[in-house]
Amino acid sequence: MPLALYVLALAVFAQGTSEFMLSGLVPDLARDLGVSVSAAGSLTSAFAAGMIVGAPLMAVAGMRWPRRRALTAFLVVFVLVHVVGAVTDDFGVLLVTRVLAAVANAGFLAVGLAAAVAMVPPDAKGRATSVLLGGVTLACVAGVPGGAVLGQAFGWRAAFWAVALACLPALYAVLRSIPATPEKDAPARSAGGEVRVLRESRVVVVLVLAALVNAATFCVFTYLAPLVTEVAGLAAGWVPAVLALFGLGSFAGVSVAGRLSDTRPAQLLAGGGIALLAGWALLAATAGNPVAAVLLAFVQGALAFAVGSALIARALYAASGAPSLGGSFATAALNVGAAVGPALGGLALAAGLGHRSPAWAAVVLVAAALLVGVLARRTLFTSAGDHSSDLRV
Repeated sequence: MPLALYVLALAVFAQGTSEFMLSGLVPDLARDLGVSVSAAGSLTSAFAAGMIVGAPLMAVAGMRWPRRRALTAFLVVFVLVHVVGAVTDDFGVLLVTRVLAAVANAGFLAVGLAAAVAMVPPDAKGRATSVLLGGVTLACVAGVPGGAVLGQAFGWRAAFWAVALACLPALYAVLRSIPATPEKDAPARSAGGEVRVLRESRVVVVLVLAALVNAATFCVFTYLAPLVTEVAGLAAGWVPAVLALFGLGSFAGVSVAGRLSDTRPAQLLAGGGIALLAGWALLAATAGNPVAAVLLAFVQGALAFAVGSALIARALYAASGAPSLGGSFATAALNVGAAVGPALGGLALAAGLGHRSPAWAAVVLVAAALLVGVLARRTLFTSAGDHSSDLRV
């Protein structure tokens, strides 16, 4: 894999830390700003909403810029809004900064996915995707628990400052490693032509699946801290460790899925989806056992990100005729799930259903994804120009 691909992963690590870090900061942030836990959790949904809107819009804007210029601009905006978020005392202002940060993140990821796919052979989209998403999973391993530790030691604002600082070396690396000019051999493409590709049924199906699976993941992950402390009975100091275990699992899942999503996507999605459903149900049923809760954090991180990264790769294969916008629509679909999931979990908590309820909601969401996958399996695994179409199922 090209060095520039790992540079992009470094930037994704910094941005992924911001997206996920609130999972360890929700209780403290809610107390400091005088809002409910479910309201503080809505910051995650706000970030996801910004990603949904920003991904396609910023990808279209990025089509007119050299990739290095676009990636640099998105990172600079991302740093600035985190500085504002770190100093504000107003929940509304913080909410706006989360949306703006998400728009910048969405633009970076959309352009970054297009750049990553362009760097590798046509049959290696899954491996390129796994490297880029490795930055997200490393954010779960190191960045998110680190943010939780900073939050517990110095307050939640310290985590926002840390994200802004972490973006600076990534910004330097992008300026040094990404070509300043567009690829000479890249064909001219119109946004309208790519949108027509993205409206095809094989693309729509995989985007729906990505949204459902990610909704389940974020429904639980956003409220993992109170699940660990209130249901499993572990001390608050365990929260960073459990988040790190989830992140280690997600890194393992993405790494394994990298090659399998290029060669055996049907088996990976079917087997992984069934295991993911069973795992969320098991977590909901056994969360009162601290050993089970800790172990399942790792297992579910692995399963959720293995299936999720395979779906992103599947979207890129299905949307091979839309190289600039395909990644943005995959990003938007994932973040539809990332917005809906925490919202559903928050509704369940607000209704007094208990801290296990987000895990039960995840069971329903994954079951819906499996049903859609079964009904549309022929469409899902038949893609024009798909280099993995010779699937062994």
